[in-house]
Amino acid sequence: MTYEPFDHIYQRAVTRFQSESLLQASLATPKTPQQLQDIGDDRWLAAFTQKVFQSGMNWQVVRNKWPNFETTFFGFDIEKMLLIHDEMWEEKAKDPSIIRHLGKVMTIRDNAIMMSEVQAKHGSFANFVANFPSDNIIELWQYLKKHGARLGGNTGAYTLRIMGKDTFLLSKDVEGYLRHHGIMTTGRDTQTALKAAQQAFNHWHKQSGLPYCQISQCIAYSVN
Repeated sequence: MTYEPFDHIYQRAVTRFQSESLLQASLATPKTPQQLQDIGDDRWLAAFTQKVFQSGMNWQVVRNKWPNFETTFFGFDIEKMLLIHDEMWEEKAKDPSIIRHLGKVMTIRDNAIMMSEVQAKHGSFANFVANFPSDNIIELWQYLKKHGARLGGNTGAYTLRIMGKDTFLLSKDVEGYLRHHGIMTTGRDTQTALKAAQQAFNHWHKQSGLPYCQISQCIAYSVN
C-alpha cells in the first residue's frame, strides 16, 4: 500500500486554517501514561456513561442533567455499582432528574462489571488503558465493544479521546479519506478495515512523529 505523504495532508490542513499556528492551537494533546493512570476508574465509568447517553440525544441536555447522574449513581464508584440490585436499577431508570432510559442506565452496571474484571487483572482500569499501545489501539476499541455495553462504533474510541488516550478516530471525514485513497475497502467495523486503518496511522505516526490523535485531526481538516 502506498500512502500519501503526511506532509501533504498537513499542508492542506494548514491552508484550511490559514496558518500553522492556528492549526496547532486546534490540535488535541494526549495525556502521558502517568496522567492517564492517575484518573480514577469512577471517572472512566462516568465518561463512558455520558458518551452512551449522548449517543442519539442532544449533548447539551445530557450535560445539563449530568450533576443529577453523579448523585443518582454515587459518583460512579465501581464497587457501589456492583452492589445495586436489579430492582434498584429499574427504579433509578425512572428517576425524572436524569434521562429515563432503562437500556442505557443498565450499561452503567454492565460497564462497571467489565471494569471490575479489568481491575482484577491490571490493578485499575486506568492502568489498562494507559499501558495499551496506540499502535494497536483498534484492539482496545474491540475489547470495549466485546466486553462493554454500547461501547462499539465510535462511542468507545471517542471516550478514550476525551479522556486523553492517544487514539485516532474513524470520523466521517477520516473514514471518507481512507476510502477515497483505497485504504479502507470493506465494512467500517470489519477486521480488514480496522487493521488497514491502523497500519496507515502507524505509517504516518512514524513518518511525522505526531500523536495519533493529531494525525487524525489533520486528516479530517485536510478534506473538503
